Amino acid sequence: MEEKNEKQLSWLMIALIAFNFVWGLGNVVNNFAQQGIVVITSWLIILVIYFIPYSLMVGQLGSTFQDSEGGVSDWIKHTSTKKLAYFAAWTFWVVQIPYLAQKPQTILIALGWVFQGHSGIVDELPIPLLVAVCLAFFLFILYVSTKGIRVLKFLGTVAGSAMFVMSILFILLAVGVPLIKPDLQLATANMDKLETYIPKFDFAYFTTIALLVFSVGGAESMSPYVRKVKNPTKEFPKGMIAMAVMVGICAVFGSFAMGMIFDSNNIPQDLMRNGAYQAFAVLGKHWNIGNVLVTIYALTQFIGQTATLALSIDAPLQIFLGSADKEYVPRWLRTRTKNGTLKNGYLLTGILTGALIVMPALGLKEIDTVVVWMTNLNAIVSPMCFLWVFVAFMFLYRHWDRYKNAEYKYISNKTLGFLMGLWGFAFTAFACILGMVPQVDYAQNPSEWWFVLISNIIMPFALLGLGLVLPWIARREQKQQA
Repeated sequence: MEEKNEKQLSWLMIALIAFNFVWGLGNVVNNFAQQGIVVITSWLIILVIYFIPYSLMVGQLGSTFQDSEGGVSDWIKHTSTKKLAYFAAWTFWVVQIPYLAQKPQTILIALGWVFQGHSGIVDELPIPLLVAVCLAFFLFILYVSTKGIRVLKFLGTVAGSAMFVMSILFILLAVGVPLIKPDLQLATANMDKLETYIPKFDFAYFTTIALLVFSVGGAESMSPYVRKVKNPTKEFPKGMIAMAVMVGICAVFGSFAMGMIFDSNNIPQDLMRNGAYQAFAVLGKHWNIGNVLVTIYALTQFIGQTATLALSIDAPLQIFLGSADKEYVPRWLRTRTKNGTLKNGYLLTGILTGALIVMPALGLKEIDTVVVWMTNLNAIVSPMCFLWVFVAFMFLYRHWDRYKNAEYKYISNKTLGFLMGLWGFAFTAFACILGMVPQVDYAQNPSEWWFVLISNIIMPFALLGLGLVLPWIARREQKQQA
């Protein structure tokens, strides 16, 4: 009876939860800021050649290893070795560092829109002072997260649901404007012509692919929910397919809505920072409701991002160190206080994230440059964890005789399955490497271009490289105890 009660999630619930993990209005705004209206074509391409296959791979791996609680690292452990499983777990934890470092500035921007109706808080601060404020705020949330975050979990759930509603509302309101204003002049010219949506496939275009890949990733985070799904071998993959369709609809129509509001040929420099708020302000004006939508969105962002920051400190740490193998993770990092807090894990998180928060003060001079750099750094680093999904898929087909009788199979042919995993790995790596090249024109400050390029190259290797050090420390520790 207990087992029956535990498995309560349908494919639709899985699709909605996964959609919340993967999608947000920021994905629409950030990619439109980089590509303009041609991003609609980019979304369609990325959905067909990357995101849908990726979602189906996650569906197959999740249904094949439905009793695994450790997600991708367990998939690697089942199909390969404990050592590779450790590196997968480390990667999934360490890619959170740039994500955590970006949150304080996002929260401050939201706070400015709540109280001032613009992002004045960050506009008025010089970069060194802004960095200091962001660092102080992060350290405060780091401290709070060590004391328990039950209230923040509740607020985060509420804000996450509200953000989902706001994302859908944005599309509906924007697409509905021509219905109430037939003579509306769209911001982007020639939106009724096909050539408006055709990208120029040059080197600059390919440097923006990483952000698209980053925007559609995260479905693998659903793996802990597989055990709670009714008939997981059929329902979980079905939920992944439904989620992919939902993301595709929101990406295309959301980008079209952005083109109605902002001129694709003259994109504002601060669009990544303020685009979502400015879009809601324009929609509020069209629908004669003032700044109500802006205030609601800003409050939702402030509460949701604060809760997400705390949860993103604690949850990945618990997953990584909760069942860490002593062969690869030193005892001092696994040490808990009497209350169960992973004190040295929090300390390591604080040091790495704090260092990244401070970095802009060493070479960047404007807030918009900082926002763009941090967003693109996330787009370079975060997809590194997606690589392990494709590695697990390739290993699955290397041992196909063991798993070929699984109830759900995305691909039945052993060779084709391996090649599909290899394609996903190669495409993700290609996007991350090209994403290291700065997308912003730094003609007036070439030193900033070099700062961004060098930091984009060093950061992924530094974060991954630290994962090689821990097993060495663990081995020394074991030798001393022997």
